[in-house]
Parts: sequence; C-alpha cells; structure tokens
Amino acid sequence: MDTVGAILSFRWMILKLGIRHLEIVAVAVLLSTIIGIALGVLVSRRRDLAAVVVGAANLGQAIPSLAVLGLVIPFLGIGQAPTIFALVLRGTLPILNNTYAGVSSVDRAIVEASRGMGMRGWQVLVMIEFPLAFPVIMAGIRSATVVSISLATIAALIGSGGLGELIYQGLAMVDLNRLLAGSIPVALLAIAADALLGWAQRAATARAAAVGDQWGR
Repeated sequence: MDTVGAILSFRWMILKLGIRHLEIVAVAVLLSTIIGIALGVLVSRRRDLAAVVVGAANLGQAIPSLAVLGLVIPFLGIGQAPTIFALVLRGTLPILNNTYAGVSSVDRAIVEASRGMGMRGWQVLVMIEFPLAFPVIMAGIRSATVVSISLATIAALIGSGGLGELIYQGLAMVDLNRLLAGSIPVALLAIAADALLGWAQRAATARAAAVGDQWGR
C-alpha cells in the first residue's frame, strides 16, 4: 500500500480526531479573544497598567506549554481543561498586544470629534475605535488561531484527543504513515484557518477605511 493509500486508511480516525481538535482550538481562541480584547481595551484606557498587564501576558507566553500542563493538571485534572488553559495562555498575548496597539493608534482627532458630537465613551469605542482598530486586532486573532491549531497537538499527551493522538502513536510505533496522517491534517487546518482569517482581515480593513472616510480621515 502506498503512503497516500495508507494515510487514507486512517480517514475516519482523522475525521473524528479532527473534529475534537477543532473543538479544543475553537474554545481556546474564543476565550483568548474575549480576554485579549478586554485587557487590550483596558490598558488602552489605563496606560499606567499597560506595563503590568503586558508583562504578565509575556510571562505566560514565555512558559513552555508542556510546563503549563504540568503546573495546572493538579488543579484542573487531565482532559480538555488544562489543554485549553495552556492554549488560552499562549493565544491571549498577540490579541492583547494588537488590541492595545490598534485602539491606541486611532486618530485622536476623530475620537475628539465624535465626543464633541455627544457620543458617550462606549459609543466611541464601539462605533469609532473598534472598527478602525479591528484589522490590527484581526491580525492578532489570526496569529493566535494558527499557533493554537499547531499547539493543540499536545492535547493527546493528557488524553483529551485531537490529531496529536495520531502523531504520538506514529512516534511511539515508528509508523511514518500514522505520523503523516496526524501531521498533514494539522498543517492543512492551519493553512485553511490562516486563509479564512486573512480574508476576514481584508474585509475588516475595507470596513475601517469606510469608517475613516466617513469621519474625514
């Protein structure tokens, strides 16, 4: 049996593990996005907190994911929870940094003009700052998603499934076909997610340009 045929023989396992892989990544990226955007907006409003918050996020980023699993397993047990925790820790920083950079770089003249027209703080954020900053924020989400798809292979180490199972089985059994059956779908998922989010980022850029034109930027 050739390599392609051997890999195709794992198709149902790839489908089942691929769905679990995507579930883990989707939850982790959603939580990273919520936390990253919330913290990014916070530090854009409280610049004195920026060094502390970004420093803490950098520290979380610097700890190896395997070490994070080891540290949190006594508290969260095994399964998806510690994996999602490690991925959230890894994915929050790029979204936080990009949200902070995006919101902070919005033209202050537009912000002041919108306030002068009677907009409240949350209206300025939702209707002006967020649309203008969203292309930069999307770049952070895109980066976090691609990294999470790759890192989610560690989920297999603690029994939470995902395509990493095939990779680790391939390593343990010295089975190249099984190793490729796990690795290739992970790479394809990362490429597909990058392309999809790249399209969303371009759409957000066009939307930001329209908002900027509306306010005479």
